[in-house]
Amino acid sequence: MAGHSKFKNIMHRKGAQDAKRAKMFSKLAREITVAAKMGAPDPDMNPRLRTAIAAARAQSMPKDRIERAIQSSQGGDADNYEDVRYEGFGPGGIGLIVEALTDNRNRSASDIRTIFSKNGGNMGETGSVNYMFEHVGQIVYPASAADADAMFEAALEAGAENVESDDETHEIYCPNSELHQVAKALEEQLGSEPQSAKLYWKAKDPIEVSEDDAATLLKLIDALEDNDDVQEVFGNYEVSEAVLEKLNAA
Repeated sequence: MAGHSKFKNIMHRKGAQDAKRAKMFSKLAREITVAAKMGAPDPDMNPRLRTAIAAARAQSMPKDRIERAIQSSQGGDADNYEDVRYEGFGPGGIGLIVEALTDNRNRSASDIRTIFSKNGGNMGETGSVNYMFEHVGQIVYPASAADADAMFEAALEAGAENVESDDETHEIYCPNSELHQVAKALEEQLGSEPQSAKLYWKAKDPIEVSEDDAATLLKLIDALEDNDDVQEVFGNYEVSEAVLEKLNAA
């Protein structure tokens, strides 16, 4: 399990999935509202909104909930959220990047710092971690969309730089400035929308963590993801299948 992309596998071992789903929908709705408020409420004219809607659809968010989130962006009483990025370290020197949407920077910074310190990590300064990552575009399709060779050829033709395929997914990477063009070209070639298309912090040299460090690290990530302001957490870690099985059995 590497970084953030396979985090869905770990979420299955946790309880209270309904509550987590409700929180996830709230975060997706916030991103849709912010994207629609910052640009046009039409996804065809607003790449960030198009990405946010695609992410919501991938999580089976109801269509009326998506439409309400867009409509709320046009009201004068819509909350003013801003993008904030935090960087820090988990156990074993693992680098973590935390992306958030907040209406109160001071509150968010205090909350995130406390989560790090209470869960075996520490929050760093801006720039202390991001050099360990590449900021790229990531497009994810299910493995059923095409075989690995066909996906690789389609992705290169669409302008992507790399494809990583396994039994579950195809992860396509491209320059972050070309995310929407590549995603659109792939949709046209494959005849289907991706599971997700987003800006992504990809680890340059992932670090394999021990069983003890992995347990602490995943608790830290759980706590960060549970914060209302946090939209996504990225890390430069790898967890072996053997360790993952032990953690899932615990």
